Amino acid sequence: MKLLELHHLKKYFSSQKAVDDISFDIERGSIFGLLGPNGAGKTTLLRMITGIFYPDEGEIIFNGKKFNPIKDAVNIGYMPEERGLYKKMKIGELALYLARLKGLSKAEAMESIKKWFIKLEMQSWWNKKVEDLSKGMGQKLQFVTTVLHNPQLIILDEPFSGLDPVNANLIKDEIFALAKNGSTIIFSTHRMEQVEEICDHIILVNKGQKILDGSVGAVKQEYKENIYRIGAEGIPENVIAPFFEVIKRSNNELLIKLKENASRNDLLNYFIAKGTDIHSFNELLPSLNEIFITMVEGSSASRKFQSV
Repeated sequence: MKLLELHHLKKYFSSQKAVDDISFDIERGSIFGLLGPNGAGKTTLLRMITGIFYPDEGEIIFNGKKFNPIKDAVNIGYMPEERGLYKKMKIGELALYLARLKGLSKAEAMESIKKWFIKLEMQSWWNKKVEDLSKGMGQKLQFVTTVLHNPQLIILDEPFSGLDPVNANLIKDEIFALAKNGSTIIFSTHRMEQVEEICDHIILVNKGQKILDGSVGAVKQEYKENIYRIGAEGIPENVIAPFFEVIKRSNNELLIKLKENASRNDLLNYFIAKGTDIHSFNELLPSLNEIFITMVEGSSASRKFQSV
């Protein structure tokens, strides 16, 4: 079931098309990656989804109804990339204040804050001032204030910025738990390895337009190049066949590109017939980072596997 639907959204600033006719859907309970280079239109999209900006054209459907920024804001948690915390306030008071703004009673807010402070090991922070926090500590606080009202839609823009590996894993585990419990998450980042690990579905925007849309697995399959790594003993000195080419050879390993209409069985049968003892065989799929660069910069396909 879809939680959020965007239909032909457009947003202009003077003569600039920040968002130019973008449409996509987000399934309830999914982790959705919103990707793109700087200036691609991601922030403008997020601000329309949260009601900060109104689209010049198009429609947003939230929970099966036309999006109402005033009524639906309590069902959204937005963690922007820029820090949005009041520096002079004490941490506990700030968390309580923001929870009340999202419609929680004082008792409900206190219960949720205590739960999240325990989860993220922040129990001793209550009387600290925000200005005394390190960047990583501030990021944890901002994450808590984003999710403590149990929103249906959670928007996380670079949520791991400033976090050490231990706390990044802590936040990542909570993101998975939130999605498992029914929250829908929009995850925006420039770190493609995080997207591959966390997201179910992605879209890539560039210059205000959507240029890629699909599940992570489907996108990687679409842009694969039929390149295989073979580890074996007894590889023949001359490895030649009309249906493949050897890209790289080192010791007992080959990197091979299959040509069109050839299958992996053809490749395996070739080496078996040569008496080769194969001990590993796997297809190499492009990383999202390689696909990102290829799509945004128009890099040649051969660039994808230059680091293999």
